[in-house]
Amino acid sequence: MHLIIDGYGGDVTKMWDQELVRNFLINYPATLGMTRITEPKVLEYNGPQEDDAGVSGFVIIAESHISIHTFPLRNYVNIDIFSCKSFDNYLALDDAKQLFSLSEVKTWLLDRGLEWTNSRQGLSETEQQRAFLEADEPSLRNARVRSV
Repeated sequence: MHLIIDGYGGDVTKMWDQELVRNFLINYPATLGMTRITEPKVLEYNGPQEDDAGVSGFVIIAESHISIHTFPLRNYVNIDIFSCKSFDNYLALDDAKQLFSLSEVKTWLLDRGLEWTNSRQGLSETEQQRAFLEADEPSLRNARVRSV
């Protein structure tokens, strides 16, 4: 799963707080049943454009990674939680909103790397794909293949 969060209208002081980001990246993987395998890397960034400034943090987990990028001068944060196993995305979203006191969020949830988590799921997916490819209507099949 890949949860992408764009957050707006939060607490700008929290967006500048490197320790807040670091502590979240240290402790949060366990909350979601994930395994942190590195210490987080957290730094303040000041780019050539003033409103690009903020804090970025990244931690590698056994299941993939979690990253946070804050843009306090834009009152915006970007958070990615990427895992090869399922997690409670509702909990993660609520916790991210609380972390930065966000008043508005846009989210995307992508199922990535989960389609073959076990043989039963793999067999089911294969059977669905095979049935799709064996469809009687070639023009319909081609239209579907292009949209995949």
